[in-house]
Amino acid sequence: MTIDVIAGYDGSPAAAAAIDAGAALFPQAHVWITHLWTPPFASESLRRRLWTGVAGINSFIEAIEREGEAEARRLAERGVRLAGTAGWNAEPLVRRTYGGEGLCFAQLAQDLDADLVIVGSRGLGGAHAVLGSVSDMVVHYTPRPVLVVPHPLLTAEQAAQAGGPVVIGWDGSPGAEGARTVAARLFPGRDLIAVHVDGMETASPEDGRPPAEGLTVERVEVAAGHGPHGRAVAEALGAYCRRQSAAALVVGTRGRSATREILTGSVAMATLHHAHRPVMVVPPPHEGSV
Repeated sequence: MTIDVIAGYDGSPAAAAAIDAGAALFPQAHVWITHLWTPPFASESLRRRLWTGVAGINSFIEAIEREGEAEARRLAERGVRLAGTAGWNAEPLVRRTYGGEGLCFAQLAQDLDADLVIVGSRGLGGAHAVLGSVSDMVVHYTPRPVLVVPHPLLTAEQAAQAGGPVVIGWDGSPGAEGARTVAARLFPGRDLIAVHVDGMETASPEDGRPPAEGLTVERVEVAAGHGPHGRAVAEALGAYCRRQSAAALVVGTRGRSATREILTGSVAMATLHHAHRPVMVVPPPHEGSV
């Protein structure tokens, strides 16, 4: 099955690692290697060179725009070559933005009808785009599944991507069912393991038992005193992934506010910080492409 993927790339090692992981997890994907650039893109030394000999400020601005766009296109083409080496069928996509990369990716996902967005946890914006900024914002606002690939991944974590199972965080909610449906569609042929961590808030009196017929749910205990609830659950899921040599962890969300923000401290967001595994966050079914 071919799926359409938007993969963010900014030339950083983390962004390159996200391409490698994406190609291993979704080998049949059609991919847009996407670079977002914000003027003035050119370095300070280049700006000095451009300023020398120009007729005025307007000519200077035009030169910066020209060089910035050219460099952005070179970066996107470099990402396409990396993707091709990894086995992906990819094409470049360059967009100029004046900030709000998360919103820009959300709009691109809708415009291109993408099945999935992939970002590195420290990619898309150089050294300043640490987890908690760009990557989180992409997850916050994109109405399609988003895979966040942490950097660096350990050797065993990289090896698991080739054929390891996919773990689904299960709490019995519609969001969890949506995550299961998306995982079954995007990971055909992979073993899917639903995991309920004792202490997770459940959506029904059945205490996390699946509404989907035939789905087995593993139960994992979380020890008391392991920090905030979301982090404790996320760490328990991450530990289970390590024991099972899982390729990825998939979590759903219970819903979004009017401003489309996931609540701080939620299990879905905590997994991005503490699972140490590629994590796919699936929006509620009515917002995504389930």
